[in-house]
Amino acid sequence: MQLSQRIKPLKSNVFADMDRAKSEALHQGKKLIDLSLGSADLPTPKHILSAIATSLNNKENHGYLLHRGTLEFRATIAQWYEQRFGITINPDMEVLPLIGSQEGTAHLPLAVLNPGDYALVLDPGYPSHAGGIYLAGGKIYPMPLLAENDFLPQFEIIPQDILARAKMMILSYPHNPTSAIAPLTFFEKAVQFCQKNNLVLAHDFPYMDIVFDGQMPPSIFMADKKKEISIEFYTFSKSYNMGGFRIGFAIGNSTLITALKQVKSVVDFNQYKGILDAAQLAITSSQECVLETVNIYRQRRDFLVNSLASIGWEIPPPSATLYLWAKLPPPWEKKSIKFCTELVKNTGVALSPGAGFGTQGEGYVRFALVQTPDILEEAVTKIADFLNS
Repeated sequence: MQLSQRIKPLKSNVFADMDRAKSEALHQGKKLIDLSLGSADLPTPKHILSAIATSLNNKENHGYLLHRGTLEFRATIAQWYEQRFGITINPDMEVLPLIGSQEGTAHLPLAVLNPGDYALVLDPGYPSHAGGIYLAGGKIYPMPLLAENDFLPQFEIIPQDILARAKMMILSYPHNPTSAIAPLTFFEKAVQFCQKNNLVLAHDFPYMDIVFDGQMPPSIFMADKKKEISIEFYTFSKSYNMGGFRIGFAIGNSTLITALKQVKSVVDFNQYKGILDAAQLAITSSQECVLETVNIYRQRRDFLVNSLASIGWEIPPPSATLYLWAKLPPPWEKKSIKFCTELVKNTGVALSPGAGFGTQGEGYVRFALVQTPDILEEAVTKIADFLNS
């Protein structure tokens, strides 16, 4: 059987290797402490669940949900966005419900790229950004993110021959995996660069609320106020612990929204309407639940940073996201995959190897703050024993 060429770049997957290593650890009877996935261990707030439960008895919600049936959801999103960022949004032409923001970032290249076109992506970056480009027959130019540049790409080093063949740029701040936050001045520079080079600018914004120490991450439309070239993706997975419900949306340039809608229309319908109703309630009701979630991650961040420092592993405390981006200690500096696979096999503690996020991720590992402090303490003890061995 012959399969398509477009899936060949998807076969090499560091995280599939980690899954095998985790399975091996479990088979050997080890207790698994999984800090490798950004899947929240916190529950969905009760008032959101109640909205879904109430909707179950409404038979009008049991059928297919077409685009016209999402108007109330889109209107709520537009109003929320204007209140939060001060930018007017047309709910008919500039909002599109999604099955999580990953659906949007993976499908957008199908609407923007022709085979052989380049897309500029962050390195390290979220793996599905690259996956969508490969499926569209596009090529990737990785923009290196270095600590000395605050994990922001340097547009001036992108070769002109690449720019001549590029059609889009994908950004995402607060950033997974480095936890970096980009200032508005950076987004203004990015918008100007993309306008000059006729690039679509996509901004993945899942961690907009998971920020600490008074930080306020900007939306891309605070820089592209007329929505000339940009589209932005949101999810309810992180702010409201609704990852399993698969609900997100896109906001942006009407041409891009229409094109993405055309791709979506041949792939799926919308979610069950009760989930959209619950998402509307989530963003229009008290945000105390979001503050509580952020506070829990802040406490875990501080606990884990201090605990790792006590065993000699110094990590800068992140200002956002639910991750620590940690430079590997000697002698593991350029062996992130081997470190993570050996760690989980020997101790049951699972981390994400930096190499899985791109070439520039080598030399780092990512901790996800998805366990309670007592479990984090147990993990650090096991990591210390592993390093000393």
